[in-house]
Amino acid sequence: MTGEAIQNFIQSTGFYLLLEQWPCIIMMLIACLLLYLAIVKGFEPLLLIPIGFGMLLTNLPGAEMFHTDYFLKVVDGQTVIDWAALGHGAGLIDYLYLGVKLGIYPSLIFMGVGAMTDFGPLIANPKSLLMGAAAQLGIFITFIGAIYLGQWFPDYINFGVNEASSIGIIGGADGPTAIYVTLRLAPHLLGPIAVAAYSYMALVPVIQPPIMRALTTKEERRIVMKQLRPVSQAEKIVFPIVVTIFVSLLLPSAAPLIGLLMLGNLFKETGATDRLSDTAQNALMNIVTILLSTAVGATMVGSTFLTASTLKIVVLGVVAFGISTAGGLLGGNVMCKLTGRKVNPLIGSAGVSAVPMAARVSNTVGQKNNPSNFLLMHAMGPNVAGVIGSAVAAGILINIFS
Repeated sequence: MTGEAIQNFIQSTGFYLLLEQWPCIIMMLIACLLLYLAIVKGFEPLLLIPIGFGMLLTNLPGAEMFHTDYFLKVVDGQTVIDWAALGHGAGLIDYLYLGVKLGIYPSLIFMGVGAMTDFGPLIANPKSLLMGAAAQLGIFITFIGAIYLGQWFPDYINFGVNEASSIGIIGGADGPTAIYVTLRLAPHLLGPIAVAAYSYMALVPVIQPPIMRALTTKEERRIVMKQLRPVSQAEKIVFPIVVTIFVSLLLPSAAPLIGLLMLGNLFKETGATDRLSDTAQNALMNIVTILLSTAVGATMVGSTFLTASTLKIVVLGVVAFGISTAGGLLGGNVMCKLTGRKVNPLIGSAGVSAVPMAARVSNTVGQKNNPSNFLLMHAMGPNVAGVIGSAVAAGILINIFS
């Protein structure tokens, strides 16, 4: 009896189960790699640490913390939550993941971003909207490319319009938006798309500078821009209200993202809600980041993540991000010429939604070519325009294909 009990105990351990579930070993190694990049190399630790640890937790054999199948039940062609299965034997992360599946966490992240964002540079220089719009080019080119590649090479690439939309949105360099679109259109691809989106956000300082140097001349990179005009508090208060009404009426599906982004900004700008602004910027933002990132990391189960489809998503994602950066720079070049070289085209690369990393990269590259050049505030205009632009792009894709 003692021998049988010992045998049963050994067979119930995760070490024994690892022998039968080799994909878990690979995923645990990938999780450790993400943790290494975050902790040692400093690549977006606030995001990659919970994502990596969530991946680690979900791939521990026998822990049963997350069940992908509970969230992929198809009813009338729509992917829904299997509430009956969830009520019996659900793990801890199954419950945390409900905030992702129901679209709660991405919208709350946008509220925190809004509370931390100053739209003053965009209001002072409305032309920034054009560069922010140009930087969404990668989303739509990659979407079209994925569709045509599927037609040309059906044996190798078989993404439908929903999957192509979710992959294309990676080009916006906005993790919450990528998650929001993927949940609505292709929830079975959430794991690889989330990892790709957040990884490329972390690699903005690595990916963007070579493209910036390739698409601008040294003389253009040395252009010094004039100081922006002061923006009144009244303008800053009216702006989020007007944008919310206009965008939400134009694209109702974008209302959750745009609405909470602007609500958070309104908390910041009114001067009457400092406590709410502080909570949105700090406590709430930190809590939701932990829950969102951990839950997203948990979707990366070895059996569904280690596929050829994942590699294709990662490749197409970097293509989308590269094209978006190039689109923003081309928009910057156009503005440079139209204004008689009063706009440094480098700020166009900040039109992707990685706030404020992309703006910092524009400033850094500008200062390498001209130490007296300070582009940060100018680059923040396209940068925050990119946040709005990616949400609008998400609304367009969801409206058409949802």
